[in-house]
Amino acid sequence: MTTARRRWLFAAVGALFCAAGSYAVLSEELRFAAAPARIEVQATPIESFDNRDPTKIRFGALEFRGGLVLTSNHKAFGGISAFHLEPDGSHFLAATDNGSWLRGRVVYKDGKPDGIADAEIAPILGSNGKPIASHGWFDVESLTELGGQFYIGIERVEQIVRFDFHRDGLVARGEAIAVPADFKTFAKNKSLECLTAAPANSALAGNLIVITEESLDAAGNHRSFLLKDGAVGRFSVKRSDDFDVTDCTVLPPGDLLLVERRFSPARGVAMRIRRLPVSAIKEGALVDGKILIDADLAYQIDNMEGIAVHRNAQGETVITLVSDDNFSAIQRNLLLQFVLVDP
Repeated sequence: MTTARRRWLFAAVGALFCAAGSYAVLSEELRFAAAPARIEVQATPIESFDNRDPTKIRFGALEFRGGLVLTSNHKAFGGISAFHLEPDGSHFLAATDNGSWLRGRVVYKDGKPDGIADAEIAPILGSNGKPIASHGWFDVESLTELGGQFYIGIERVEQIVRFDFHRDGLVARGEAIAVPADFKTFAKNKSLECLTAAPANSALAGNLIVITEESLDAAGNHRSFLLKDGAVGRFSVKRSDDFDVTDCTVLPPGDLLLVERRFSPARGVAMRIRRLPVSAIKEGALVDGKILIDADLAYQIDNMEGIAVHRNAQGETVITLVSDDNFSAIQRNLLLQFVLVDP
């Protein structure tokens, strides 16, 4: 990639990131699924992560295993902003910005992601059985499972919604759970990007962990919450180097992984993964952790917004990242996999 083209991409992609929060409002028609449907997802392999050195596989604490560029002719496909992967490392459930479920199966070849099979898309339904996006509940940014129920975080309305997905599948109806009044003070479209369940073997078991994208406390750090049965705990996560949180997941047995994004006109687009100890999370705490990887557009990244972890048959810890293309022709839906090699 030439220097001129890279500068153009930095500017163009960055402008889209900045505009993403208003995209759905400006769009004449939200691109969410009208009804459950089977779809075809085309997957183009990504053979190397570093655009300059295709032989390099080690990046920080991670080793690149493989990746895919995902496309589909279905009009609601895209905007993948949250991703849940089952322990088998294959079956997944994802949510899109505009309020669609996407589920399917990652196909592997020689240990690398090779395709997507059995893909289905459907509208995320509210308690009335109608698509949540049809009454203004969109910007779905986060997804987790707790106690056999799935929860999504909706940034536009600062709500967390619960689904009995195992029972009802793609026609599950959502039930909004009680959230703190603090949620109404979040910065617009900079909030519910990280939603995960605390490890089952930790002192925080049963809690939902919420970390905001760029809703900051008085010290300039990410406002964060513990939610359990109506009880609320408040803490902060250290913000550094202008990175903002875009998703999170648990790294067993007791750590939290954050995927973060940065854009500035001078420095361009970048992403990183940070590892935080769950044991450090408590009322009033300021939590920080080490960086596992960081990358800019010299690497195969886009608007990285989803993260999941599983262990494969060889006992390796595999980290999966997905990107949100903002339904843009110049961005991509990516699925990237790395193996943790520096525990």
